[in-house]
Amino acid sequence: MEASHLITEIKGVGVKTTALFSKLHIETIKDLISYFPRGYDHYEEALPVGELCTGKVQSVRACIVGTPSMVRAKGMVITHAQAGDASGRMKLTWFRMPYLKKALPGGSWHVFRGMVQAGTGGMLFMEQPRVFSQGDYETLAGTWQPKYALTNGLTNHMISKCVRQALEELELPDYLPEEIRSRYRLIGFREAMEKIHFPGSQEDVVMARRRLVFDEFLAFLIQIKRQKKENAGLLIDRPLQPTEDTDRLIAALPYQLTGAQQRVWKQIEADLTGHMAMNRLVQGDVGSGKTILAFLALLVCSANSRQGCLMAPTEVLAVQHFEALTEMTEKYGLCTKPILLTGSMTSKQKKEAYARIKSGDADVIIGTHALIQDKVEYRDLALVVTDEQHRFGVRQRECLANKGEGVHVLVMSATPIPRTLAIVLYGDLEVSVLDEMPKNRLPIKNCVVDPSFRKKAYAFLEAQVEAGHQVYVICPMVEAGEDSADGLENVTDYTEKLKAALNSSIRVAALHGKMKAAQKQEIMDAFGAGQIDVLVSTTVIEVGINVPNATVMLVENAERFGLAQLHQLRGRVGRGHAQSFCIFMTGDGSGAKNKRLDVLNHSNDGFFIANEDLKLRGPGDLFGIRQSGDLDFGLGDIYQDSDVLMLAGELADQVLSGDVVLPEKEFGLFEKSIDYRTI
Repeated sequence: MEASHLITEIKGVGVKTTALFSKLHIETIKDLISYFPRGYDHYEEALPVGELCTGKVQSVRACIVGTPSMVRAKGMVITHAQAGDASGRMKLTWFRMPYLKKALPGGSWHVFRGMVQAGTGGMLFMEQPRVFSQGDYETLAGTWQPKYALTNGLTNHMISKCVRQALEELELPDYLPEEIRSRYRLIGFREAMEKIHFPGSQEDVVMARRRLVFDEFLAFLIQIKRQKKENAGLLIDRPLQPTEDTDRLIAALPYQLTGAQQRVWKQIEADLTGHMAMNRLVQGDVGSGKTILAFLALLVCSANSRQGCLMAPTEVLAVQHFEALTEMTEKYGLCTKPILLTGSMTSKQKKEAYARIKSGDADVIIGTHALIQDKVEYRDLALVVTDEQHRFGVRQRECLANKGEGVHVLVMSATPIPRTLAIVLYGDLEVSVLDEMPKNRLPIKNCVVDPSFRKKAYAFLEAQVEAGHQVYVICPMVEAGEDSADGLENVTDYTEKLKAALNSSIRVAALHGKMKAAQKQEIMDAFGAGQIDVLVSTTVIEVGINVPNATVMLVENAERFGLAQLHQLRGRVGRGHAQSFCIFMTGDGSGAKNKRLDVLNHSNDGFFIANEDLKLRGPGDLFGIRQSGDLDFGLGDIYQDSDVLMLAGELADQVLSGDVVLPEKEFGLFEKSIDYRTI
C-alpha cells in the first residue's frame, strides 16, 4: 500500500464508505492518515452523582428513576429522564432521540457522559449525554479516544479502524536525520503519525503534534523563502503612471481617509509606479479601511489601460466586492470596467467572462479561485490583490501573478499578527500596517457570561430584533456527531432550539460551510436584505461579510476559539451607525472568570489582542481551543505553536543556504506529501 493509493485499498471500504469519506475530502491513503483528530476523549472512571462538578465533561454511573417522558416542541422530539444513585439525582435531556424512552427503562443502570450543568433548584443536568452499558464503559475507562470531525453515517470507530490498517501497511520514510530531530526535540515521523491518532497519554499527543506542526511550518516557510528569493530584484518593464483619478475619488468619498490609510496608500502608489515588482502586505484591524486601498490600486491599473484582479476567499465576499466597486464606478464615474468570475457561475456566464477578460474589455476582475484557472487568459495583467491573505498560500499567489509579466502583488489581511511572528510568516512581503480606525465607529460593547445568562441573552436578542436590528449567533460545530456530549453547540440543533425559544415572529436561519455556494449566497443575500432576523452560523461568516444592520454577535462555546478568531467574528457587527454588542458565552461555566476572554471583554484593539493571545496560549490549550483562523494549517496554530514556528524558520534558512543538507530522496518525498492550503 502506498500513500497515493485510493482508500478503496483498505479492507472493508466499499462504495458507500468511499462516498462518506469523500464528503470529508478523503480520497487517498495520504488524505486519510492526514485527517487528524480534532480532539480526544479521556475516559476517566465513572463518578457517583454526588461527586460531579459543573462545567466539565464527566461520566456518571446512575440508575434511571421512573419512566422517561417525551414532549414535542415545533416538530422536535425532546426526551427527558431522571437518573440517580445513593448520593443524589440529576436530569437528562436528549433532542431527536425518541427511541431512548424504550432503551432506558426505569431501574436500569447505565453510564452517562456529557457536560455537567447546574439547573434550577440546584439539580444537576446533562444535555445530549452519550449512553453506555456498564460493560462497554469499563473497556473504555482510562483510554484516550480520538474525536474526528464526522459526517452522517461515518463514525469515529470507522475512521480509527481504517487509519490503523493504513499505518500498519504504509512505509513512512523520515526526511529528518536523528541529529536534527534531537536538536529540535522532535520524535520520528512514524511515531508521530501513530501517536496523533492513537495516543496513550496527553504527553503522546503533545510530542506527536509538535513533530507534525514542525513539518507543516517548515514546508510553508521553505516555500515563502524561495518565493522571496525569486521576487527579489524583479524589474518592471512598463511602470504604471500616477493618475489624477485616484485623487478625485479620494476627494469625492463621503468620508476622509485616516492618516494611516493615507500613509499606506502613498506606499502602494510608490510601489505601483516604481521599477520593481510590488510584494506588499497591508495588515489592518477589522474595519480599518483596507478595501478602499485595494480599489484605489485597481483604479491605477484601469487608468493605465492595464488589468488588475482581486481574489477573495469566498463567493459571498467576492460578490460583495464586485457590487461595491460597481456602485462606486457608477456613482463617481470611474474608468474601471469590473467583472465577476466565480465557480458557481453557469458555463455560459463563464465563457462570456473569459472572452471579456481576454479582450481587455474587462479591466478589473473580481472573483475566487476561479481567477487562477487555466481557462482564464488576461490581456495585460498588472496587479493581483488577494483579500484575507491567510486564506491563500504562496502557490496560489504565485500562480495568479504568473498570469502576466512583472505583476505587482498586494495582499490584504484583517488578522493582526504580533511582529515577532509576522517577520517569519510574511518573509516574502513588505508589511504596511493600518493602525488607526475611522473616527465615526462606535466601540462594540462586550460581555463574557456563562450559560446561566442564556435566558437574559435571548431576551436581549429579541429586544434588538424588535428595534429593527439583526443578530449573528456562532456555534463551533455544524451538526451533532457521536461526541455531542462534549457540550459543543452545533448549528443544526441550535437553530431549532432558538426557533422554539424566541418569539415566533422572529425569522431564524442557519448558515454553514457544508452548504453549496449558491445556497450560502442565497441566505447571505436574504440576511443582507433584512429578510432574516437571526443568523445561526459557524465561522464561515468570519471573513468580510458586511451587514451594517447587524448589531449583536452571540458566540456559543467562546472558550473553544482563539482570541484572534473571536476578534474577527466580532468584526461582523459594529459596521453601521447603531451601538453594537458582542456576547461571549462559555460552555464550561467559566464565564467572566475566563482570563483569555477577559482580554476581549476589555479591548477592541486587534493588535493588543493578538499579542495577548500569544502570551496566554499554552500546552493545556491543545485539547479545546479551535484554530485561530489566522492561517489554515492542518494542525499548527501560530500562537500556540510560536516556538515551533521560530525553530522551523531557523531550519528553513539553513536548508536554503546549504548549511544543512537533508537526505535528497526522503526530503523530496516530504515536499511532495505536504500539500496544505497555506502552501
